[in-house]
Amino acid sequence: MTEIRSVVLGCGAYLPSRVLTNHELARMVDTSDEWITERSGIKSRHIAAEGEKTSDLGIAAAIAALKDANVDAGSIDFIVLATSTPDNTFPATAATIQAALGMTRGFAFDVQAVCSGFVYALNVADNFLRLGQGKRALVIGAEVFSRILDWEDRGTCVLFGDGAGAVVLEAQKVQDPMRERCIIGSMLFSDGRHWDKLYVDGGPSSTQTVGHLRMQGKEVFRFAVNAIAGVVEKTLHAHNLTPSDIDWFVPHQANKRILDGTAKKVGIAEEKVVVTLDKHGNTSAASIPLALVTAVQDGRIKKGDLILLEAMGGGFTWGANLLRW
Repeated sequence: MTEIRSVVLGCGAYLPSRVLTNHELARMVDTSDEWITERSGIKSRHIAAEGEKTSDLGIAAAIAALKDANVDAGSIDFIVLATSTPDNTFPATAATIQAALGMTRGFAFDVQAVCSGFVYALNVADNFLRLGQGKRALVIGAEVFSRILDWEDRGTCVLFGDGAGAVVLEAQKVQDPMRERCIIGSMLFSDGRHWDKLYVDGGPSSTQTVGHLRMQGKEVFRFAVNAIAGVVEKTLHAHNLTPSDIDWFVPHQANKRILDGTAKKVGIAEEKVVVTLDKHGNTSAASIPLALVTAVQDGRIKKGDLILLEAMGGGFTWGANLLRW
């Protein structure tokens, strides 16, 4: 018996040309390469150029993904963009990307779950495709976090960067979802009681300003390892899998200590963890697709591999996707 499932046809990414190293940051704020590296594992990050918007990054990543999938934009039925840094309060930045790609049909909208955004967006798109509300979809994670950072706050400004990544999904008939290429399953969670642990201190209905990112680092770290380990274990259990069954673990790139702590807690071997944090920093909703593209392009991730994605972000939000590449 066959069923409709979402299959990844291709992926693409874009990083702004400007690279900001820890040594350069040390000349801007009271910090050092050693301090940043020890606490986060980050060595550099990409920063959007003046006038370069989230939509610009998302468009570039989308074009790369379409090329990799060998399909044209006219065949895409809808776009789901994960971002916390839209071009404007409205319209949705996804609609701007839709227009730039020359799409005059279908629909496009944004999803806002901060660093969990791509995991959420992938699940949302998967649900649309499995229900028959489209044949092909573009799922994008794009951020310009450099625009919402307080560059005098060394606890946050050293952690984040800009970038975008995208995947093309197609609804296909599958007989054995566990063994054939497709998104196998997803789990999403949130707990709004922790909103003030990681947030932006501005918004249209509160301050009528954009605001800056604020974070209680120790509280976020404490919650993250347990929440992420929990959703990984639940996802594996739901599909009768063990950590050794996973070929590649592609986590949100927030902090090397969190990545190491989570992998150790759930029993995933260090060599199976895809890490791009050192070069990209935390790119929020863009971090997972950026890491995916990196591992696909360097040959680590191959067709048929079992991939586990996970993320946690402000809200708090967290979740995971399990897929056969």
